[in-house]
Amino acid sequence: MSGRTNGIWFLALAGLFLDAYSNAALGAGLSPMVKQLGLSSTQVSVLTALAPAVAIVSNPFGGWLAARIGRVKPLLMTKVVFALGALLTAVGSDFQTVFAGRGLVGLAYGIDFAVAMALLAEYTPASLKGRLNFWQGVWYTATTTNLLLTLVFYKLDVGADIWRWSVASSAAFALLLFVLQLVFLVESPTWLASKGRLRESVTNLRRMYGLAAQEGPLETGQVENAGHQVGFRDAGVLFRQPYLPRTVLSTAISLTQAMQYFAVGWYLPVISLELFGKEFDKATAGAMAFNAVGIVGGCLSAYAGRRLGLRISSMTGYAVVFVALLVMGATFKQLPVGLAALLPVIFIFFHSAGPGPNGKSIAALSYRSDIRTLGTGVTGMLGSLGSVAGLYLFPQLQSGIGVGNSLMVLSVVPLVGLLVCVAIKWDPTRVEVNLEEEAIRLHQRQPVLV
Repeated sequence: MSGRTNGIWFLALAGLFLDAYSNAALGAGLSPMVKQLGLSSTQVSVLTALAPAVAIVSNPFGGWLAARIGRVKPLLMTKVVFALGALLTAVGSDFQTVFAGRGLVGLAYGIDFAVAMALLAEYTPASLKGRLNFWQGVWYTATTTNLLLTLVFYKLDVGADIWRWSVASSAAFALLLFVLQLVFLVESPTWLASKGRLRESVTNLRRMYGLAAQEGPLETGQVENAGHQVGFRDAGVLFRQPYLPRTVLSTAISLTQAMQYFAVGWYLPVISLELFGKEFDKATAGAMAFNAVGIVGGCLSAYAGRRLGLRISSMTGYAVVFVALLVMGATFKQLPVGLAALLPVIFIFFHSAGPGPNGKSIAALSYRSDIRTLGTGVTGMLGSLGSVAGLYLFPQLQSGIGVGNSLMVLSVVPLVGLLVCVAIKWDPTRVEVNLEEEAIRLHQRQPVLV
């Protein structure tokens, strides 16, 4: 991939940076916001889980939209919605206004993630499939960046309004990214070809890769496919052969990794406060230290995916996370703080280097172009459901049976993910299959071996 191609690829990836940044923006200043607006514990829980809850619906909607109108237009639209939601949240003086703003952010987040992953998969050459996992490192980098800016705002002594500055900074980033993507992003040549728009596809292949591509005649199966408008009814294809095992694997990984991360994420601030003190700046610095581990693991996930494959790297991550949760639960408040903090570090590293990115990457790499965004949308929907479940269930378990026992119960989640990976052998980085040719063979009802 040339310098220009790399630039466009990372510009598409920057949308996922915004997704993570906007999700972290409220959390960094949550405590001052609660005091300033006088929020109840129920209202705080609703605001915390709102964005991933809305994404349950907007993920598949984004997939449907991108399948019909392309990848770039929905991505540009989400940046505007992001900015509006962030600004509405930042100026909010009551729960209702902040709720509406977070709802818009959740809508944009769900659409953007489903579409961006599909576009990145279609931008990426087959030999570099593992590179898609790099999004996990970008996610943790965005979270750390927001925490760092929040710390800067704290040093500037903005007082209780610190959460407003944090959220407003995500609006500024969204508008900047809108301009850059509007100018430089290129519509997916694969999607254009699937719609029979070969001339535009050829133009974009030349712009993206400098390929001397030429327009040829459409084959019979391609003519029929090009005239078909993909809708939600086509989602049934995801649950038929040969796609059923791929759908089960990607959604299972996406669901379980989201649930384990957001559940244990509830406990990490406790470790941070114990290690670095109860002052705001020290606790924030502690949270940044934990996220730095995620950056390393997330960046290494691309290497692990290339060397081990997405399925094996997921299995390895799940196995270590399973053991870490059991030990954390069994030794809760018994180990010295320094040693106890090592267990969450191991958890974050193997989560981010293993299953954390793989559900969405497998989905983006497992389907032909015309249904790819439907696949990433369904996977994202299940991932958001896992996020909401983790955010909701862990506090309930904690209040009922305590933190230690809760962590031991939650160890079932990575165990389920591990068993699914063992049972389903599909790995898009370890098979030789042309997904677009596969689509034509399926249309002609010819058998496909994978």
